[in-house]
Amino acid sequence: PFACIVCSKCFRKKSTLVIHQRIHSGEKPFACTDCGKSFREKKSLFIHQRIHSGEKPFACTNCSKSFRQKKSLIIHQRIHTGEKPFSCTDCSKSFVCRDSLLSHQRIHTGEKPFVCTSCSKSFRQKKSLIIHQRIH
Repeated sequence: PFACIVCSKCFRKKSTLVIHQRIHSGEKPFACTDCGKSFREKKSLFIHQRIHSGEKPFACTNCSKSFRQKKSLIIHQRIHTGEKPFSCTDCSKSFVCRDSLLSHQRIHTGEKPFVCTSCSKSFRQKKSLIIHQRIH
């Protein structure tokens, strides 16, 4: 295995370690020619470029809604199946995606990781911070 010298996380492939190390270095070598946004991975740039092209190659067979990413389609399909595979260990509430569970768990932990740079007020959710920042 290949280990990260910064955080000791291990990887089976050296190429995966190289991509991971960009988290620590901040390196984002793949830039969008349309808007200049940069990415750590080439595949992330490729997916991002679909915003500009309008391409949504992943279509739901139940409602024909389309998505840029396969993982977005998979999460969407859970609306139709009712599947909620991510459960809170504190209150047993279930969610269709991991990010929703992590956001919910902040209710129990009290964590508020999103901080306003203008007034230092903190929030559990990024969208709450964005709404708040409109007052400044």
